[in-house]
Amino acid sequence: MSPSLLSTRLTLLALLSATTFYFIYKSRRRRLKPLRQLTLNSNPRKGKLFFITQTGTSKALAERLLNLLSSNNIPFDLIDPQNYEPEDLPKESLILIIASTWEDGSPPQNSKFFVNWLAETSTDFRAGKLLLSDCKFAVFGVGSRAYGETFNAVARDLGKRLRGLGATEMVAVGEGDVDGGALESVFDEWSEKVFTVLKGGLLVENKNGIVYESDVESLESDDDGGGGGEEIVDLEDIAGKGPSRKNTVNVAETNGKLDGKREMVTPVIRANLEKQGYKIIGSHSGVKICRWTKSQLRGRGGCYKHSFYGIESHRCMEATPSLACANKCVFCWRHHTNPVGKSWQWKMDDPIEIVNTAIDLHTKMIKQMKGVPGVTQERLLEGLSPRHCALSLVGEPIMYPEINMLVDELHRRRISTFLVTNAQFPEKIKMMKPVTQLYVSVDAATKDSLKAIDRPLFGDFWERFIDSLKALKEKHQRTVYRLTLVKGWNTEDVDAYSKLFSIGEPDFVEIKGVTYCGSSATSKLTMENVPWHSDVKAFSEALALKSEGEYEVACEHAHSCCVLLAKTEKFKVNGQWYTWIDYEKFHDLVASGRPFDSEDYMALTPSWAVYGAEEGGFDPDQSRYRKERHHKTNR
Repeated sequence: MSPSLLSTRLTLLALLSATTFYFIYKSRRRRLKPLRQLTLNSNPRKGKLFFITQTGTSKALAERLLNLLSSNNIPFDLIDPQNYEPEDLPKESLILIIASTWEDGSPPQNSKFFVNWLAETSTDFRAGKLLLSDCKFAVFGVGSRAYGETFNAVARDLGKRLRGLGATEMVAVGEGDVDGGALESVFDEWSEKVFTVLKGGLLVENKNGIVYESDVESLESDDDGGGGGEEIVDLEDIAGKGPSRKNTVNVAETNGKLDGKREMVTPVIRANLEKQGYKIIGSHSGVKICRWTKSQLRGRGGCYKHSFYGIESHRCMEATPSLACANKCVFCWRHHTNPVGKSWQWKMDDPIEIVNTAIDLHTKMIKQMKGVPGVTQERLLEGLSPRHCALSLVGEPIMYPEINMLVDELHRRRISTFLVTNAQFPEKIKMMKPVTQLYVSVDAATKDSLKAIDRPLFGDFWERFIDSLKALKEKHQRTVYRLTLVKGWNTEDVDAYSKLFSIGEPDFVEIKGVTYCGSSATSKLTMENVPWHSDVKAFSEALALKSEGEYEVACEHAHSCCVLLAKTEKFKVNGQWYTWIDYEKFHDLVASGRPFDSEDYMALTPSWAVYGAEEGGFDPDQSRYRKERHHKTNR
């Protein structure tokens, strides 16, 4: 071998050896490189904890997190975005945001300027991608999974905008579901991660999200196929292996499943409803004793349905075969503790079992009234045999797939049925068999106000609403529009309401002032939104006047702040009102199987129930009991 060839080979060998050594050295250094620790104290300003809220839920969660941080000497200011100048964001070093998503995926009113500023700035080339490079942040979303694609849209968008401006995400966006029954536990888990980072936890950034020190060990074990692993890990070795939010277990989807079928009432929802006095039937139904049932058992007067239609309140059972609803109304008297949904997606119980259990639970509650002052043995025995069922307790009873069989079973037992639907299922209304009285809730008269008041899940809610009124028009039995007046929301819409009369042509229009059910994180209504009975009367009279004689004010129940309009052509005979029901006649008509209409089972309204009577709709056979009031009133 020539000396020149030997020299060339030795040179190549030396080069290869040096290259190999260099890569081994670099690899070893990479293996020894520690995880980057989050630097928190480079900026002396306090961290900012923002709450973006509509009903108060996000604010309550933010206050809860603030208490946790404060108790551990981590200083944060609680901030309402409407009182904050977004131009100051580049000065911040730490930002936490608890954000609710409102209608159509939009932010609540108190944060629109703040959210819009972030959206505009993140797309402004002049701002640059490093505007918030000194800022660390975390976002938690509060929403309802029933709204589909817009679920926690505001929180997700905020995270995207902040990352786009160069801010560092400490913890992946948390997504709480107010209807999933696990909001607090999901929030606590997210808060614990935030707390860990703020107390000096390690931060690893990768395309899938955030990996913490405790997570690194599990990732190493997965990668190596064994336990233990090294204490120091190369970031590039674990990049892309972080847990994705898409792969996490969805508590709302798995909670309450039985034999692979999802139960409507999860343990959390069950506990909330039972706390309110509900008796849960099976997996999706409920029954509860009404205060008016107790009142008439004691001889202290019946509800407005006693005055308007002659039901015996002490023999009325309030129930529902579906605790779920397709709306989240601002005046919901159940504070949205019931499930929501746009279609039936749960395990289904037998209708006869529902009726049997409802009657059994109802009579047990009636028996508990024994010995209560005013309850006579005669009325107690009558109460143990219910003759009416108000299918309006909570939720949307018409969603239950076997609603017709359930109604048939009640009628077979000669129990009358008053069914209320929220005007979002027109096809269900069309297929309904005759009920004693069929209601449609008409909570607003315009598309915008209906959206604001009912907060429906359906995107085509207005079309569904109008179609429901049209379906009501085709019914031959007694039909009712039920209006709930909320002062400051829908009390000025007399003209718009009157235009709806011709669409459904209801037999009756019930107009009732909203009932204030106390403060709630899901409703911002106050006593200021509750109309006086004089307000309801004035509204009713104006509405009757607009109908040009088609409807007149027929009855009132001052105690319930409720007024009834009735079709004069049908129910005013020789100057007398016939709004009451001949229940025995109704059951005979149903049993006959022959077609019949609302005029076939009407009965004379007693004078004390007629509008303008001195009694104000209070049955003179009952004893009026007035509570002492110890607060000032303007009336």
